[in-house]
Amino acid sequence: MTHVDRAGLKVATTLARFVEEAVLPPLAMAPAPFWAGAADVFARFAPENRTLLEKRDALQAAIDTQLASGAEADEAFLRAIGYLVPEPAPFTIGTTGVDPEISTLAGPQLVVPALNARFVLNAANARWGSLYDALYGTDAIPGAPQPGGYDAARGAQVIAWARDFLAGVLPGATLLGSVTQGARQTDTYRASNGLHVALVRDPGHPIGQNDPEHVADVLLESALTAIIDLEDSVAAVDAEDKLLGYANWLGLMRGDLAETFEKNGVSLTRTLSPDRVVADGVTLPGRALLLVRNVGHLMATPAVLLPDGSEAPEGILDAIVTATIGLHDVRGLGRFRNSRAGAIYVVKPKMHGPEECAFTDRLYGAVEAMLGLAPNTIKIGLMDEERRTSANLAACIHALKDRLFFINTGFLDRTGDEIHTGMRAGAMVPKGEMKAARWITAYEARNVRIGLDCGLAGRAQIGKGMWAAPDRMADMLIQKIAHPKSGATTAWVPSPTAATLHATHYHQVDVAACQRALPDGIPPLADLLTLPLAGGRNWRADEIERELDNNAQGILGYVVRWVDQGVGCSKVPDIHDVGLMEDRATLRISSQHIANWLLHGVATPAQVEAALRRMAAKVDAQNADDPLYRPMAGREQESLAFQAARALIFDGVDQPNGYTEPLLHRYRTRAKALVACV
Repeated sequence: MTHVDRAGLKVATTLARFVEEAVLPPLAMAPAPFWAGAADVFARFAPENRTLLEKRDALQAAIDTQLASGAEADEAFLRAIGYLVPEPAPFTIGTTGVDPEISTLAGPQLVVPALNARFVLNAANARWGSLYDALYGTDAIPGAPQPGGYDAARGAQVIAWARDFLAGVLPGATLLGSVTQGARQTDTYRASNGLHVALVRDPGHPIGQNDPEHVADVLLESALTAIIDLEDSVAAVDAEDKLLGYANWLGLMRGDLAETFEKNGVSLTRTLSPDRVVADGVTLPGRALLLVRNVGHLMATPAVLLPDGSEAPEGILDAIVTATIGLHDVRGLGRFRNSRAGAIYVVKPKMHGPEECAFTDRLYGAVEAMLGLAPNTIKIGLMDEERRTSANLAACIHALKDRLFFINTGFLDRTGDEIHTGMRAGAMVPKGEMKAARWITAYEARNVRIGLDCGLAGRAQIGKGMWAAPDRMADMLIQKIAHPKSGATTAWVPSPTAATLHATHYHQVDVAACQRALPDGIPPLADLLTLPLAGGRNWRADEIERELDNNAQGILGYVVRWVDQGVGCSKVPDIHDVGLMEDRATLRISSQHIANWLLHGVATPAQVEAALRRMAAKVDAQNADDPLYRPMAGREQESLAFQAARALIFDGVDQPNGYTEPLLHRYRTRAKALVACV
């Protein structure tokens, strides 16, 4: 990777060219002042970034020492070391200038890897989805369509389900308008809870011709928002990788992103959907409101080298570049408008406590000043996925109170940090029992209640985590309705189809009414701080082997694609061959869990090595049809993917907060170097 000098920074040549030739000219910004501003931001914030990471390590070391001595890391101890901070006085967030998809509407949220142009286009266009297609092609209703063209019996099932649904959401709906194209008429309604439904009537359509009202399709407003992800769902280790994500984000903000691909032997080109004209003077958004997830504070990137030769904090680079790209939308320079309110929405993950949140607030304020943006144009989404943030959530919200646009919960990352924080307290319960743990219940309930107490209702989103099984839509329809019923205004889904089906829940559930009905009072902090320890449990040999196999298979199945192919998120078969949408959060909990059992003697190194070898063979078999796949079994010593998985476990205790990125980046960088040498 070559670098060029820019205001004392060494910037990867490809990154400098992208910024100077694609990003800055439409903004009428000259390169020299831009890079001078960027250098100033790095100079001001990179040292503090390092200090905050050192504080994380110091707090964990203090907790480790306390737990290793046999004492508890209870509330009094955590306050004494500064892990817990005083609660702020009651307050209401001051965020203004946000879009209704954030402030007042409730609906599904997609998360999609920024490096894949086709995926991000699909996510952006998932604002509207066919309910008929979502029902017909999934297990959302019993049975499956017969092969060989349209299955009328399956179609009748779909129509019956949809009619029952519409009977509940259309009474009292307002007809916004009708658009007629030939024999095809689309009637669009404002239905329940502010969401929209469109009935497509076409008497000549194979479905419409047999329907008494000639309804050929039902379109639901589905993914109200979508996160374009530069973090957990991507494998980005250098400037080359980062540029893929940045370029796609720019294409979305300019509205000119396009991707040509082949499907069933036909070449197709995908672009962004236009807004939907439903009547004269009435237009509805045609795309999800797009948010961008920057990386957290941990990693550094070789894409920019600081004057002392060290790699720049990746999160600071993301802040500068993604906000500059977002300025295209703020100024209305693109084909479409993303934020009609003129905001740039940044999701910020993996922050530990209010001090790091305050740092983030000041960092993005400095970026606003650098770009000439009004204060708090950049809104921040706070991911409540680290234990120190959960335990200090009100103080974290307060640190971001004038730019906060969402909070959410994430079971897997949060559990990974729970295991790592309490690593030396004792052996943890099996992974499958974690969701029943006392702290989980407190965590989910406290998040919503604290968010409401801080005034998020009507101003910001309260979100819940991912449904990971995209092929199990029937189960999702049964279970995921719990998210809006909990008072959450959004929840993550793995696909546009899942977004359409999950949207039915937001028609059926009035989230604002659920929020008002929640009991007052925040679940006790003591519940949140209760570690999920197994106590004096007697472990059976088959129980240990089953748990090790489950974790090892999940680790290997994910890591082999990350390291060998640079795939950061995909549908990975689990040990039972059920496809799950996996990202680094899954890897964190699984690797930390085995590391914990090793530390406390529940499993031996030999047992773990045996599980890894057994599961390498299984993962190889699961990927047998992938022509790009490189088997691990029988070549464990030379497989970088296998060695990465092994390191994640055996070096897991020493990884900062149990994060997987340092090791993944190391092995992926080596894999890329080997390919470059061939």
